[in-house]
Amino acid sequence: MSDRPANPTILQIREISQPPSVTGRSNAEHWVADFYLRKISPYLTRLLLKTPITANGVTYLMIATGLSISAALLLPGYKGILLALFLSQLQMLWDCCDGEIARWRSTQSPKGIFLDRVAHYLTESLIPIAFALRLAGWPENEITDWRLPFLAALISIAILLNKGFNDAVHVSRALSGVGKLSDSKEVGAPVKSWLRVLKAPFKVIAVQRLFHSVEMSIIIAIFGDNQALIEIGIYVALFVTIGHLLSILGSRKLDGNRATK
Repeated sequence: MSDRPANPTILQIREISQPPSVTGRSNAEHWVADFYLRKISPYLTRLLLKTPITANGVTYLMIATGLSISAALLLPGYKGILLALFLSQLQMLWDCCDGEIARWRSTQSPKGIFLDRVAHYLTESLIPIAFALRLAGWPENEITDWRLPFLAALISIAILLNKGFNDAVHVSRALSGVGKLSDSKEVGAPVKSWLRVLKAPFKVIAVQRLFHSVEMSIIIAIFGDNQALIEIGIYVALFVTIGHLLSILGSRKLDGNRATK
């Protein structure tokens, strides 16, 4: 445990708990964190540091909040959608705070990383299913047409595969005895020129980010109860999954002697 004070200033929290190695990450930091959450998270972190709650305890709150997003979508009317939108932001705020607490108290651990992964896996894979059930009128009405829930389940599988691909890269490197992957844009850059050309448009139109809880809740809030989100979403999900796999295989992420810190 760290001997740092339990009642730090906001400036101290920013200095210790928001280092450039965190805020400058090329892939791990979500845009809402950059946009505003990292600006307000130290104030909540400061309050949490005065309590006995651990960093992992905050991650459990993150998991509960993430599950609540799907539960909110089952509430009838637009209030359920707006609640889901709010909860998606709150979940990301917890996501900022658990790491800040861990860094302040020097309690970073594999368990914390594992719980963080569980939070995102559960949250983002359940949202399409919950939205499809909402469109089917459940739980107020009995489901008579399972087409949309089935398509939503396929989207959820694609989301899990995409997240699994990222983690499988780290697992493969660890099992092969090579170093930790560097979090830099150069590592993920395609080796082949033709793949670089194909990937270039997605630096501007980042469709691969549409399946994060924040983006999904925003899209649902904009378009409302529109079944086209599921019908089109399955094709986008398949496209992203195939593209992600090709991107990993065509990069240096799986090289045995490169892309390490």
